[in-house]
Amino acid sequence: MPASTRDFPRASYQMSPDRQACNTRSHTMSKKSLQSLFAQKSWANNELFNALAEIVSEQHADAVHAATRMLNHIYVVDRIFRAHLLGEAHGYTATNTDATPELGELQFAAAETDAWFESYAAGVTEAQLGEAISFRFTDGDAGTMTREEMLFHVITHGAYHRGNVGQIMKSTSIAPPRDLYPKFLHVREPARRQA
Repeated sequence: MPASTRDFPRASYQMSPDRQACNTRSHTMSKKSLQSLFAQKSWANNELFNALAEIVSEQHADAVHAATRMLNHIYVVDRIFRAHLLGEAHGYTATNTDATPELGELQFAAAETDAWFESYAAGVTEAQLGEAISFRFTDGDAGTMTREEMLFHVITHGAYHRGNVGQIMKSTSIAPPRDLYPKFLHVREPARRQA
């Protein structure tokens, strides 16, 4: 039987001195890959919003609402980490809003934020990626992450919750879009198929 996370000693969650020192050295991911991942995030979000907008049946209103809440959560967390990267206050007290936005309005807002992250990834320097930024989580706890770690969190958090939305869509008998990174690369660069 697999162990739960509570079976692991708390110390295993602490960053080792070697890892801390690693934060000041070179980065393993290229800026080109980082830019590509944010372009894929923009593409995948757009594909998912468009597919969700196709579900018009009243019988699936609860599923669409749940999916919209999940997409709004992704958006709010993106905005929170955007503010951390800029050193600005974000104004959120939770990782989702009380009110659920209309799907089309949220799609537009998410696309603007995705475009911002694409631009940020294109302009950030290697030195900036290693900079540690202290901040507060919405629950008030203190945190510190490098810019690179924040960017990776935005990528992985969005991908995880798009998967949640995909599962919600399956409950309506509508297949979610395949937002896999290899598919994105081949859609973006069809010449890759001629290898």
